[in-house]
Amino acid sequence: MAKTINQMSIQVKFFASLRDKIGKADIELDAAKDPAEAWALATDNAPRPDNILVAVNLDYARFDTPVKDGDEVAFFPPVTGG
Repeated sequence: MAKTINQMSIQVKFFASLRDKIGKADIELDAAKDPAEAWALATDNAPRPDNILVAVNLDYARFDTPVKDGDEVAFFPPVTGG
C-alpha cells in the first residue's frame, strides 16, 4: 500500500524476553510521537517493564525521544555481560 503525503510509518522491534512476552518480533505503526507511545500502540497498552531499554535507529534513546517517519524503535531488556 502506498503512503499518502502526511502518513507516517515507523518500525517497532522487540528483542529477547520482550519478544516472547509480547508475542511478536516486530510491528509497523502508522504513527507515534515517541517510543513511549510506540510501546503503548504496539502492545495494546501493556504495562512497560521498568528496566527495559529503547533505541531509535540503533542509538540508545529515552522514552520521550521524538520519532519521525521511517524510524526504527527497538525495545530490549538490559544487557548483562561477564
